[in-house]
Amino acid sequence: MRSRSLGDRFYSGIVYAFLLVVVFATFYPFWNVLVLSVNSAADSIKGGIYFWPRELSFTSYKEILTDREILHAVWVTFARTVVGTPLAVLVITLLAYPLSNRDLVLRKPITLYFIFTMYFGGGLIPYYMVLKSVHLIDTFWVFVLPGLVNVFYMILVRTFIEQLPQELAESAKIDGANDLQIFVRVIFPLTTPVLATIALFIAVGHWNAWFDSYAFTYKSSLKTLQAVLVKILNQYQTGSMVSDAQKLADSAKRLAVSPDTIRMAATVVATLPIVLVYPFLQRYFVKGMMLGAVKS
Repeated sequence: MRSRSLGDRFYSGIVYAFLLVVVFATFYPFWNVLVLSVNSAADSIKGGIYFWPRELSFTSYKEILTDREILHAVWVTFARTVVGTPLAVLVITLLAYPLSNRDLVLRKPITLYFIFTMYFGGGLIPYYMVLKSVHLIDTFWVFVLPGLVNVFYMILVRTFIEQLPQELAESAKIDGANDLQIFVRVIFPLTTPVLATIALFIAVGHWNAWFDSYAFTYKSSLKTLQAVLVKILNQYQTGSMVSDAQKLADSAKRLAVSPDTIRMAATVVATLPIVLVYPFLQRYFVKGMMLGAVKS
């Protein structure tokens, strides 16, 4: 094996140093949020907390996890993720399967019709009017039904199915299977990598969604965790909330928490579930993206 020259080592050192800087710049903000969330509020006011908490305290998490509004928001977010993700995966797959058939009549016009919606939309007001006309405003289903079809994910699944050997479907037809049986028994089990990929995307989208809760619901019982988090983050930044802010400040003195520690703790609570789920789906995520994005 040829020994590396001094120039090669220098270049490798520069690359590794650059990558370390990128990793630090990416990871450190999350770490700092976690550190501030577990530090005593009275000590946090002094500043100078960067890598480790000076006075360990979980009072902010106690305040967050005993708040009824936040607990209910967690339940709403969990429910929309559990209900919306499998339904969206099923609808997308049922749409992608027939469009993957090259013998389908009007296949290209139908595909172009869906692709058109990726680039052009009617705008927020017409979208709101459509939701209102179908009685979805201020209901739980406004979180689920409008997002059942995602054209980008449909294209990924369709391309993946197109790469499967055609002989599989043909042999199933010879054995007497119809299209639905072929889909359920042959196609669906083979599309696990790409389905796991889009399921992860959809689940993250549901968990992080806040605008639909903000714009299309009015009941406090329908507010999602991210919407409540946005409210917490803005709690002390609007003049209309002075009285509420004063109440929270008085409560903070009793509980030894501060607005900053509450915000940090709420951010960790909202982020942690997705961070814990991602490692289990990472291998499907990489494989599905590579196979579904390359067309043979």
